[in-house]
Amino acid sequence: MADMKYTAKDSVFSFIFRQPENTRRLYLTLHPEDVDVTEADCKLVTLEHILTNGMTNDLGFQVRDKLILLVEAQSKFSINIALRMLLYLAATYKEYVEEQKLDLYGSKPVSIPRPELYMVYTGAPRQLPEILRLSDMYDGPGGAEIEITVLKDTGAGNIVDQYIRFCEISDEQRKQYGYTMKAVEETLRICCEENILMPFLASRQKEVQDIMVTLFNQERVTEIHEYNLVKDAKREGRIETAKSLMDALNLSVEQVLTALKIPKEEHETYRKLLENH
Repeated sequence: MADMKYTAKDSVFSFIFRQPENTRRLYLTLHPEDVDVTEADCKLVTLEHILTNGMTNDLGFQVRDKLILLVEAQSKFSINIALRMLLYLAATYKEYVEEQKLDLYGSKPVSIPRPELYMVYTGAPRQLPEILRLSDMYDGPGGAEIEITVLKDTGAGNIVDQYIRFCEISDEQRKQYGYTMKAVEETLRICCEENILMPFLASRQKEVQDIMVTLFNQERVTEIHEYNLVKDAKREGRIETAKSLMDALNLSVEQVLTALKIPKEEHETYRKLLENH
């Protein structure tokens, strides 16, 4: 099977595990008993643009006609993954029904692959349940349920453990070198030394580098945006306080800004904001 190309929307996880040899290795980690499974047995069914904001799922694959596995990677835990998984699963089954031309309104029962749902947790150590359930999101008894198995580092050195270690190394290097090419290069160098995700990373180093740089840039933009949101909120609060002091105590703009300990280099900005408030 030909190598898959990455797109700008790929995460490192998606790119790694959409490669046929790694999809098979992942499946064997989850089902070590199925030693006869081949790369051809593992068919990708990853979805595109399922949620209204354009979000896609990380990885979906079907093994023969028996199993559909959906796998998500999370560095920040969110219980909402249970609801997202339900949407992904429904959309995956919809595509399967259409592809197989199954008659859902006929009297003959249709057969579908059994679903298995997984979440690979790559964030900071914390207590997580082994199973996440949709029912954790609603009160009282309900008529719908799904279960998601949480995968963490087991110490066995399998491909899931190696991916989690890859993420740890990446986080460590980013903290040391920031969102830079140096952090990317050091991540890949250390992975090579520790034999993490090898020989795949070595053979696809340029593509993995490009994805990591793209993601670093996206994270950097997000951090700057969040910083500015906080800064704007603080500034808005100071404007309200300054306006109240000016009205209540009949103080000048300069007196209020001095009283609030606003840095002098920001006085002109605040003066304009107060004039337009």
